[in-house]
Amino acid sequence: MVKVRVCSFCGTTIQPGQGITYVKNDGTVMNFCSRKCRVFKIEYKKNPRKIRWTKFYGQK
Repeated sequence: MVKVRVCSFCGTTIQPGQGITYVKNDGTVMNFCSRKCRVFKIEYKKNPRKIRWTKFYGQK
């Protein structure tokens, strides 16, 4: 059975064979659905709760 992953930034589901898996130096695994999500999280260090197009927008 193949697992359906969830994007670490926007919260959308990622189908098998899609998306990007990013592994940090400390061993933390992050899954991203697109380059846009990866750049916002890794390079810009944005909080997904403050970005309108994410599923986490407005949550506390």
